[in-house]
Amino acid sequence: MAGAQSQRIARISAPDDINPGEASIAINPKNSDNIIVVSQQFGNKNGAYADNRQYVTTDGGRAWRTIEAPNPRGVKQGDDSVAFSGDGVAYHAYISFDGVSKFHLKRSYSAVLVSSSRDSGASWEDPVPLIEHINSASPFEDKPYVVTDNAVTSPYKNNVYVAWTRFDDYGSADPQCRSHIYFSRSSDSGRSFSAPVRISKEPGDCVDNSNTVEGAFVATGVHGEIYVVWSGPRGLVFVKSLDGGLTFGGERVITQTPGGWAFKVRGLRRANGMPIAKVDCSNSPYRGTIYVNWLDRRNGELTAYVTSSKDGGETWSVPVPVKDDRPRNGMEQFDTWMAVDSVDGGVNVIFYERPDQPASTTNLILARSVDGARTFKNYRIDLKPFDFNPEIFIGDYNGIDAYGGLVAAAFEHFPSDRDPAISVAIIQFEAGTENIIALQPQRPE
Repeated sequence: MAGAQSQRIARISAPDDINPGEASIAINPKNSDNIIVVSQQFGNKNGAYADNRQYVTTDGGRAWRTIEAPNPRGVKQGDDSVAFSGDGVAYHAYISFDGVSKFHLKRSYSAVLVSSSRDSGASWEDPVPLIEHINSASPFEDKPYVVTDNAVTSPYKNNVYVAWTRFDDYGSADPQCRSHIYFSRSSDSGRSFSAPVRISKEPGDCVDNSNTVEGAFVATGVHGEIYVVWSGPRGLVFVKSLDGGLTFGGERVITQTPGGWAFKVRGLRRANGMPIAKVDCSNSPYRGTIYVNWLDRRNGELTAYVTSSKDGGETWSVPVPVKDDRPRNGMEQFDTWMAVDSVDGGVNVIFYERPDQPASTTNLILARSVDGARTFKNYRIDLKPFDFNPEIFIGDYNGIDAYGGLVAAAFEHFPSDRDPAISVAIIQFEAGTENIIALQPQRPE
């Protein structure tokens, strides 16, 4: 095939975007050519905070257009995430805030918002607040992530779920200050959400570090089970609900996380190893398996791992490193993210990798498993190695999604020293295998 390629790489952020970061990506299960990426803008323009961005393609990533997420209050927005439900509705969750901790302002505000699109991302409805604090920065709501229940056998199919951290007072070192995990759900396609409920029992501190409970991620099972995982001082904590999120059971520690979840990585403002949870809802041999991906330093180096459970979270496998070379090879990994294909059951993980000493050039790696995360094969994303600018904060995570062997990853990088950008890499695998299928050319030939 003339002009065929194994990867399609496209820069989707515009040159005038303001330090774009924290990209999240979702593939429409009703039309896999329709992909949406959301991200925040780290800064302001003309004295006002910028709108967040929604990048949309309807032709499999050949062409992208930018749609702004409205910011009527003109305040900071961030922690963006996006998900498609099984009926093709897209949901974009994020925080909106002004004035936190010691930076309290005369005008304070904190909210978790969700906006929905019913036309493949072409237009977006006004955001619905899950929680909103007007004229108050405490408590502070942080790091939400939106997911949908897409299992065809679920009694709660197309429900929308969000979990996040509530700080009594963000950034406070007061030993009495607490952080907890909260949860909300929508059963009417995002038009309204339930009153937030606390689902964590053991609290963390408010410092926004490894002793804080943070990074809550929801995964849904084949029969509508809800699983939530987060990081904290005890390691990875797991709870579940069997009634659509009305009630949750007790906490279970999946594994300790040596080194905590907040890391120092040379050349970066910060990095973290918070967990991502997914369930195989395909008809693969591993249907129903729960997977959790995170990073820690148990082998002495910052490494991405996956563990799995086949019994609803009662027991968990020995953590498996997703890098397919020898351990302790002088390479550190960070900003991992995971997608489990709802058609072929493939487990797909992306992460950055760079030498810990002395060079700091960064590569982006895709790891794929088709044997239930027992082994992984690695693929280097076809991107020129780059270095981060530690003066520019690009956020805490990248994004990846997968559907029918199609894997799409959204990530931040630096084409030049002061030019952060978001790009998307698309790879098509033969379903259920590690074999890459050649993509059509970017443009007709």
